[in-house]
This record gives sequence, C-alpha cells and structure tokens, in this order.
Amino acid sequence: MKLFKRTIYLCMLVLLSSTFVNAEIMEGGKTVPSFAQDAASIRYTYETQLYTLPAFKSGHYGLRMYRQTMDPKYTAAIWSDMAGVASRLNQFSSEVHTPGQIQAYAKKRLSTYIDDTDERSVLRYNATKVMPEYLYLGVDLLGSMARADEYGLKHKNDKQLREIIRRYDFKKYATDPAMIKAWAAQLANQVYWLRQLGEQDVVNEFVDAFRLTYPDAQDEQLSDQQFGNKIYGLTHILLADSQYYQHPIKESDHQWVYDYLRKNADTILKRAKEDIIAEVGITFLLAGLEDDPVVYKTQKHIQNAINREKNMVPSTSNSTNLKEGEHRNVLAIMLLDWQTPNAAPTIQNQPKIFMSKPYGLVKK
Repeated sequence: MKLFKRTIYLCMLVLLSSTFVNAEIMEGGKTVPSFAQDAASIRYTYETQLYTLPAFKSGHYGLRMYRQTMDPKYTAAIWSDMAGVASRLNQFSSEVHTPGQIQAYAKKRLSTYIDDTDERSVLRYNATKVMPEYLYLGVDLLGSMARADEYGLKHKNDKQLREIIRRYDFKKYATDPAMIKAWAAQLANQVYWLRQLGEQDVVNEFVDAFRLTYPDAQDEQLSDQQFGNKIYGLTHILLADSQYYQHPIKESDHQWVYDYLRKNADTILKRAKEDIIAEVGITFLLAGLEDDPVVYKTQKHIQNAINREKNMVPSTSNSTNLKEGEHRNVLAIMLLDWQTPNAAPTIQNQPKIFMSKPYGLVKK
C-alpha cells in the first residue's frame, strides 16, 4: 500500500511539473507562455488555415515542419511543393531552354522590378539588368533541380537541364559585389545547390567575395536594408550547408560566421527583421549550440514580437497577413520549439509520400 501511495505521489509530481515547466516566471510574478507553448500557438494559427495559402507557401511550411517532426500530416503540403518543382522543370525543359528563350523569360522577370522604388528592388534591378539570365538560372532553375535532388528525384530531362547550367559560369554572378548586395542569401543558396548537384563548385569563391563586399569594419555605414542583407547572407551560408534543416553543421567549419554573429548579436536584434533574427538563432541550433546565449536572446526577441491576438509574428509594419508572414512564422516555430534535423523526405526512406509523383519527376 505504501509503495502504491508513493507511486501515486510521484505521478502527481510529474504531472504538476509538466504543467508548470513550460511556464516562465517573469519579474513581479507574472507568468508568460514558454517558448514551446508560443510555437504551438503559431503552429495552430497556420495549420488551421494552411491550405488557404498558395501551394508554394503551404509547401514551404510543410517541408520545414516535416524535417523537424517527421509527422506524416505534412505529406499533402510536401506533395504541393513537389508539384511546383515538377511544373517549373517541365516548363523549362519544353519551353524555356534555348539562349533566346532564356533571355526573353529573364527580361520578363526583370521587368517586374522596374517600377519598384524600395532599396532592395532598385539594387536587384540595377545589378541584374546586365545579366538577366541569372533570374532564370539561379533564382528558378537551380532551386527546382536541387529540391528534386533532395527528394531523391530528378526531372526526366535532367541531362538537358544540366547542359543548360553548364552554358554559364556561375562565378560571374557569385563574385560580383553588386549582385551580392542585391542577392546575398539567394547566391549563398545557389552556390551550395550547384555543389549539391555535382556541378560547378564556387562556394569558396562566393564566401571570399562576400567578405570583401561586406567588411565588418564598415557595418555602421550600411543602411538597415544592407545590414539585413549581410546578416541574411551569413545565415544562408549556414542554412545552405545544412541543406535546409536536414543535417547538423559544425561551428568549426564556419568559425568566422559564428564569431561575427556572437559579437554582433545585440546589434542584429536592433537592426534586423524578425525572420533574419530567427534564422540567426536557428543557425546556432543546427550546430548543437542550444546553450549559447545568442539562442536565448533570439528566442526572447521573437517571443516578445508575437501579436497575441493573432498568435503570430507580424511584419515590421505590424501586418498579420498569413501568406506574407509564412516564412517569418515557420522560422519562429522552429526557433522556439527546435526538434532535430532530418534528411527527409526521400523516395528511398519515405516511399509512401512519392507513390504518386507529379508528371516529369523520376527516381534518380
């Protein structure tokens, strides 16, 4: 009987501790939700409305959450992402593959920046107008081919698409200072995608050019937009190395980046947008640095930014638009309730997800 009572007592303690462990006591005895509870609230906001979002957005969300949780409930969102990849590669292989077609496609894409007057758009237009094919090659083609590759797939005309890539020297884009000021994070993604695909490897050249373009001593001279572009580029060097939350990374492989982020964490919190701040914290989590003070600082900043009526992190203009905020909020969920990287889904290890592949994609 005594053993039974002791067991009941211990069970009650466990239940009580699990109830209160996720509540943080703040000054004055006021309680606020834990980071994990806030992540759950944001997750609820998005997952109850996930399929009201465009397929690209629901796919972006679902893939990242699957890589964190391996929960099959995200399968439909992943299929949407896969369908988008197939659609783009089908279009490129059948309609946009000659030099003339590529130039026409790229110039049409470039024209969308002409009337925009914000700093980022002006930089992108001016840098890219002299090499518009970048919008086809880097922004559209490489990303789709790399995503298919991550799934263990390729396009049925993969040979043709690789021949297109080989027409261009990507070093031209990756080392141009004007391009880096306009597309730092995107270029970081793309040089790692090229390496992943076994094509041209210009990762080191890009990193060297990036550091020359953004010397640390000149940070104070940068506009907030350009400072954000620099930090966004730094985080994407790390995220791209992890193949976007699939693999842990080593701090020692990128020591200069981590040293910079630690040294400038407080400045980043003041000057950068919330999605960039969340990525900074996630890069430390990817390296197994959960106890680093930078992680808590970024988590606390994101928690404080939450709009508690809408249960999401708003934009800098306080917009709570679900579609526009998807990127920012899926990052917030990951930062506040980090699980573990998973190299998934792949046709080899999760074949059920790929039983019905969109037209054009085949197993590698």
